[in-house]
Amino acid sequence: MGRLIDQYIRSAEEQHLADKTAELAARFAARADKHDKAGSFPHDNFADLLEAGYLKLTVPAEYGGGELSLHELVTQQERLAYGDGSTALAVGWHLGQMLHLRTTRKWPEPLFAELCRDVVSKGAMINTFASEAGSGSPSRGGKPETTAIQAEGGWLISGRKTFSTLSPILDRFVVTAYIPEEETAADFLVFRNENVTVHETWDTLGMRGTGSHDVVLSEVFAADEHRLTGKGVDDGGGWLLHIPACYIGIALAARDFAISFAQSYRPNHLQGPIAELPTVQQSIGQMEVELRTARSLLYEAAGRWDREPANRPHLRPELGVAKYVATNHAIKVVDIAMRIVGGSSLSRSLPLERYYRDVRAGLHNPPMDNTVLHTLATSALNEQR
Repeated sequence: MGRLIDQYIRSAEEQHLADKTAELAARFAARADKHDKAGSFPHDNFADLLEAGYLKLTVPAEYGGGELSLHELVTQQERLAYGDGSTALAVGWHLGQMLHLRTTRKWPEPLFAELCRDVVSKGAMINTFASEAGSGSPSRGGKPETTAIQAEGGWLISGRKTFSTLSPILDRFVVTAYIPEEETAADFLVFRNENVTVHETWDTLGMRGTGSHDVVLSEVFAADEHRLTGKGVDDGGGWLLHIPACYIGIALAARDFAISFAQSYRPNHLQGPIAELPTVQQSIGQMEVELRTARSLLYEAAGRWDREPANRPHLRPELGVAKYVATNHAIKVVDIAMRIVGGSSLSRSLPLERYYRDVRAGLHNPPMDNTVLHTLATSALNEQR
């Protein structure tokens, strides 16, 4: 992978973990084209992640997990995405959610403890299914069309969720539903059963292996104790940095491919490889600026979140900037890499065109660009009041 990706490794222990993840990434890279072309969920990758203990990295140590910091999570997710962006983004939702639950303690402790033990012993995973076709992204405040109707001992939940990442593999997930009697939305922990159907609708330009299909719930029962009413401690949403880490990992892979190509490709009208051309060196320099700037912001935000737990609610602008810059710079890096490689970068026999498609998905992961800009504008305006 080269040395740039190791820039933010701080100890021998972190390097050891990063090396293990790099081995997984290399294995996944060999399968990525197959899953991308078929749009198939990478069950083989997730079997490897389970065996390697990757699924429990952000589980609290008291329950047998790795209890990774946010900084450490970012380093691992970059590496995994270097091999396969779809797998990294998908598992990142689970790892990020576990970090979020660990820091907020928003779930009742017995329920959280049960989840942690199942992650460690059985390889269970978790994600929240909130998006819907009619209401859009939950981050924009739409009211869920999925409903929860009170029944004896619990709730009957019906509705259809979109962008349900990890849906082919999860045995439980959190669903956001509207309670008509209370005129409010609430979260429910749902266990998969015969009333839960996965409709394989995920056929997209990029990130084709995340299994983000539609999930249909037909009067699925959730027990009273599985209504998740707690808000917990406000953690500022730092766990969402797993998203930009993924796109930076893809950009690093594109950068390394382009540099390797430039050092080996010599057209017959040149005496040496194209890496010796000033224009190509300028392009490589531009990739470095984009990557180093984005990673600096990303790791600064992750580090502050780790070091300043009391300040986390106030770090949202910094976290948003890190995501905004990382995602947009990653897109620029992949674009520059394709310009260096030239017309052959469009070939499906090379990974660059997959990187190009995958990296664009970052624009549609939260927080979206216009949300970040609005947050920053509001913060700036409030300074003058």
